[in-house]
This record gives sequence, structure tokens and C-alpha cells, in this order.
Amino acid sequence: MKITYRDQLRALFGEVLPRSLTKELTAFDAHCCQFIAASPFLMISSSGPQGIDVTPHGDAPGFVAVEDDTTLLLPDRPGNARVDTMNNILDDPRVGLIFMIPTVRETLRVRGRAELLVDEALNARFAVKGRPALAVLRIKLDCAYIHCAKSALRSGIWQPETWPSERPVAIMSQMMNDHGALEAPLESDEAMVERYRKKLY
Repeated sequence: MKITYRDQLRALFGEVLPRSLTKELTAFDAHCCQFIAASPFLMISSSGPQGIDVTPHGDAPGFVAVEDDTTLLLPDRPGNARVDTMNNILDDPRVGLIFMIPTVRETLRVRGRAELLVDEALNARFAVKGRPALAVLRIKLDCAYIHCAKSALRSGIWQPETWPSERPVAIMSQMMNDHGALEAPLESDEAMVERYRKKLY
């Protein structure tokens, strides 16, 4: 059966627990700020003419700054130059973020609206190893809340005993060759990581 109406969906999953709604915040509290400060990794979703994208961002814990209780600043670094998220934001400012902290089973979900800033002083504020950010996303909060641990428990993502003993997929250079029908020499995973390290900032 294809679900096409909200009452069908509600009948399948039951009524939402009141605390699942009351936990929603329209301003960052101390717990949210602590979570953001400890997070080295997030995923950001955006929507544009091509559809919906989800992009990873990572840096040292605290790389996202809480400007005030309804505003985040997310610096952007050199990458593959696709700038999918930024292109999308130019068409539709709505974004969603999920902050993650290793070993912490809960995540922090944020929904808001972003604008793209290029400002010398602001970029310099987020400099790492003397290299400023290329741009900064300012995200105004619509809603934030802590997401429960069930998905982390099911996946075992933070349980080392569930991790594979060997890489379970092809190395990046092999996948790139296959996806692009290329015949470039294969680069080892170790060489790729070392090359990336030289260009992280």
C-alpha cells in the first residue's frame, strides 16, 4: 500500500509523544551550544533546481560558531569546488543540519535559513594554520532539537566491535575511475589522504 495521506501515516506510526514536540527550541540553549562546541562533524541539507543535496562538513570541534542564540556561523574550506550547497542556497535559503559527536549517540538537528557571506574579517576569524575561510554561511534558526539515540544503537556506529576489520568498499581512485569511465593510475588510500592533508585549509 502506498501512503498518500497524513492520517494513514499517523495510523501506521501512532501518535507523536508530547515530549517529542516540547523539546523543539526556537533559540539555542546551553545544551545546544555545548553540543555544537563539541561537534567535529555535521551534515547539511539544501534544495535547489537539481533537487535535494546533503553535504558533509568537518573540522576541529567547535568549528561552527554560535553567533547568538538564533544564529550559527559555518565556515567553508577549499574542497572539490562543486559548491552544491552554496548554489542551492542562492535559490532556496532553507537548510537542515545534523551535528554529530563521536561516542555520543544523540545528534542535534537544526533547521534554518542560510545566507552566504564573503567578508575579510569574518573569514579571518575562522582561519586555521593562517589560512582564512573562503566563505561563511550565516544560518538563522527556525527550530533545533536533540534527536534520540535509537538510530545509533541500531547501527552500532560508535561501537568498535561492530566496525569492519577491513575497508568494505573500493578505494576512492578506483571508484572515481569506474564512475567516470577513466583509466587514470590508481592512487593508494594512504597517498590520497596525504594529498588531502596538504590541501585541507
